[in-house]
Amino acid sequence: MHTKAAMKKSFPFQTAGHAPERVLDAIKQDVRKYLKRERRKALPAGVDFWDFDCKVGPDTASGVVCHSEEIIPHIETLARAEGAAAVYVEILAKPGVRTKKPVAPLAEDSAGTPPAPGETPAGMDS
Repeated sequence: MHTKAAMKKSFPFQTAGHAPERVLDAIKQDVRKYLKRERRKALPAGVDFWDFDCKVGPDTASGVVCHSEEIIPHIETLARAEGAAAVYVEILAKPGVRTKKPVAPLAEDSAGTPPAPGETPAGMDS
């Protein structure tokens, strides 16, 4: 079994000698770089993609579970919050397998029978 790769890190919003906007940009870049690096890794047999369990918050105890696409907006929200000194980011890579979408039933007319071959289904006038 493949072990999970993980990023568990607390990033301060204030760094001596750096503008707060540049510090925020650096945090977001580190997160994007980590996700990109993990997605490039070879997939184990029977796995379709790398999936991620993510958690973002002001500290480890009060982190919010979110999708990997929601990490950056959560970081930006915390950076704008009054009195926020740091953000905790936890990303656990795990193998993912695609599932098939359920097939929608064929359109039926008002009598409940499917249209005959060559016949236009109800509501689809040309």
